[in-house]
Amino acid sequence: MTHRSFTRLALLSATALAGISAAGFAGTAAMAQDLPAAEADAGDVIIVTGTRRSLSLQDAPINIAALGAEQLNDQRLNDVRDLGAFTPGITITDTGPRGAGSIVMRGLSASDTSTFADNTNNAIGTYLGEVPLYLDFKLIDLQRVEVLLGPQGTLYGLGTLAGAIRYIPERPDASKVSGYAHARLYDVKEGSGFGFVLDGAINLPIIPDVLAFRSATGYYYDPGFIDYPFTVAQIGVSDPQPGPSSTNPLGTTAQQQANFAPQADVNYEKTLTTRNQLGLTVGEVKAYLSYVFQETKTGGRQANGGGVLGEGKYQGVWRVQEPSRRRSELVSLEVEAQLGDFAQLVSATAYTETKNRFSQDVTDLLLDLDYGYEAFPAFTGFTRSRADNEQFNQELRLVSTHGGPFSWVIGGFYNKLKTATSYREYIPGFAASPTGQSFGVIPNADDNEYASFGRSTTKEKAIYGELSFKITPEWQVTGGARYYDYKLDRFGGSTLPYYDGPVADDLDIPSSSGAAEADGFVWKANTSYQFTPDLLAYFTYSTGYRIGGANTGAAPCVLPLNPNVQNICALPDELFFGPDETTNYELGIRAGLFGNRLTTNLSIFQVDWDGIQLDGQTINGGIGITSNGGKARNRGVDFSFNANLTDRLSLRGNYSYLDAKLTEDVPDLLQIRNSLNERSRPKFSRVDVFSGDRLPGSAKNSGALSATYSLPTGSNETIFNWTATYTGGILTRVGARGFGERLPSYVMHRASVTYRTPVLEMALFANNIFNKYAVTGVSNDLSRFGFVNGGVISRYYGRSVARPRVIGVEARVKF
Repeated sequence: MTHRSFTRLALLSATALAGISAAGFAGTAAMAQDLPAAEADAGDVIIVTGTRRSLSLQDAPINIAALGAEQLNDQRLNDVRDLGAFTPGITITDTGPRGAGSIVMRGLSASDTSTFADNTNNAIGTYLGEVPLYLDFKLIDLQRVEVLLGPQGTLYGLGTLAGAIRYIPERPDASKVSGYAHARLYDVKEGSGFGFVLDGAINLPIIPDVLAFRSATGYYYDPGFIDYPFTVAQIGVSDPQPGPSSTNPLGTTAQQQANFAPQADVNYEKTLTTRNQLGLTVGEVKAYLSYVFQETKTGGRQANGGGVLGEGKYQGVWRVQEPSRRRSELVSLEVEAQLGDFAQLVSATAYTETKNRFSQDVTDLLLDLDYGYEAFPAFTGFTRSRADNEQFNQELRLVSTHGGPFSWVIGGFYNKLKTATSYREYIPGFAASPTGQSFGVIPNADDNEYASFGRSTTKEKAIYGELSFKITPEWQVTGGARYYDYKLDRFGGSTLPYYDGPVADDLDIPSSSGAAEADGFVWKANTSYQFTPDLLAYFTYSTGYRIGGANTGAAPCVLPLNPNVQNICALPDELFFGPDETTNYELGIRAGLFGNRLTTNLSIFQVDWDGIQLDGQTINGGIGITSNGGKARNRGVDFSFNANLTDRLSLRGNYSYLDAKLTEDVPDLLQIRNSLNERSRPKFSRVDVFSGDRLPGSAKNSGALSATYSLPTGSNETIFNWTATYTGGILTRVGARGFGERLPSYVMHRASVTYRTPVLEMALFANNIFNKYAVTGVSNDLSRFGFVNGGVISRYYGRSVARPRVIGVEARVKF
């Protein structure tokens, strides 16, 4: 019997590391530059600091979008998964609470879509205040969210390939007691029971005008709406397919009752989040000491099986529950000090821990290896995985405040990231069964069939800066540069406990270590011209990068290979992958018309992408890895507007067009199943992709339109809002080749009625009003759909789905 003859890519790649554009929902009236950050949300004007200086959004000479606190609350945007429809230039796939949203900015993704979301994403820089951390923070007690499109490496410590997202929190205020309390109650169609959100914030002065404490805490309970009707009652004992595949695979009612223990609403969410800050102000120095904690638990995927077993739209076909727990903690110290009239010093020091635990059905992956596992009728496989990160970073930055025609930013950055992953596959009952005994396996207590682990340490250092010069009061030019250097060490391996012997822990697994390093430069040139107070044009050239990494899930091959045994190992060029790079060109215009009753923002851009980091697999054993290959070119348009038609009626909207495609062939990138006939050989083949093929994961067309009407109600007001969002078709694989798909486009509608007083808000709302069914992502490809392995119908294929209709009420009290 040949072990590990075929790929684990679909599973391991998901678990190994476990325009200009003001958003159409943000006010954009023009305002003078260099306003204090404390005025960051004044009236209908949003002040942004993405350029490291306080500017009105309409005056920012780069492509930046922003959503203020009022828009976040009014649209009930809970986390990053909700931002995509309201921010031009990004696509965020909602795959439910099992993982953070899969963010694709400006089409920079070449990976297949998935029903599992990213829990890491180093193509973008994500910041909470001044601290870099990739986490789907709940959007509570924030001043605003800023989205910077395009590479930002000359302004930020963290390297950015595609752009950055910044969560700007409310800060402690030592002058007064303040805060809010908020409650939301809602019903999800297809689910059972009610969901709710409880959150609030309190600001307490400790020493007047000197020291204050601010805490924001929330609990989110969503009831879920996906059922798993075919989970087995006892793994390794119950038959997951009690009937024949050709006629009635699920068997009779009696057989189902004897073998299945259905689970309802498995994609529930239970999230606790808290952010606590101690703020100190002494003269020209401000310091914020923060502790942030967030934990999310869920029981399964937000997906169905594509109808392979005749299941419904909101039913998963998997044989076991697939729980997930994501936990993150952050401790940080941020200091701002004014150095006379010369410059402001900003220091950010942070330590972060993230711990992810998850499990999933792996039965079909193992059946696909053709070992004859299906001869054991109760055969069911599942995984236990963990992915832990520890990160320490320090950033120092000086920003000039001396005035005059020159201004500058200079900074230094250090980041140390340690990752630890562990992966196990279990097939309970197999070793003790007659089938297992006939295989001659080595039993172990847990029925652990496959095990791997990985460790890596990455140390990244960078210096960066920008220099701006005002040639005239209206015309400025900026140049920027960044030098980066990183080194990484890897340590990892894999084993087959049934054949190599049991393992007690990761250290018992055959392993090896290695190291890699790289350095380089990124550049920026920007110029803008203020033709009138209400008309600004800018041009930006910038380059970006994403650091490389280590593939730790397999040990290095011992060369020469022994042809008489199954080799599960990585060749020398499969142990590491290098950086990939982008070059961005952008032209933008911001305009205010009719006394700024209409503001518009338009940008056109091109991004060239080289050395793309791609999902791949080892030649020996098919272990999921990352590799480099190919080039791509992304061209697009971002547009947004804000129109105050009357004092009561306003329209806001945005639209994005993106043409993202390969400019170089990539041989053998995709793998497909050759035939639904299980006897066909070879079972799998490789598929090339070609120059001109569209990249997957992002919509070519997307947009949103919102209408708001404010009706005076005595001394208060009642606000009516209707918003429609459009998501265009998304490819699940490059060029939709290799049995990939084009997911249909869809439109979602939401509406609300809000009664607002200076201290109280009450609202009735509905999301996805017409209960639109939409597929948001796919796991595996259609060549894996509906085939039979030894009489067992495969459930390998999955489709993630959008949330059905939600209707609810909420109230918010400010004090």
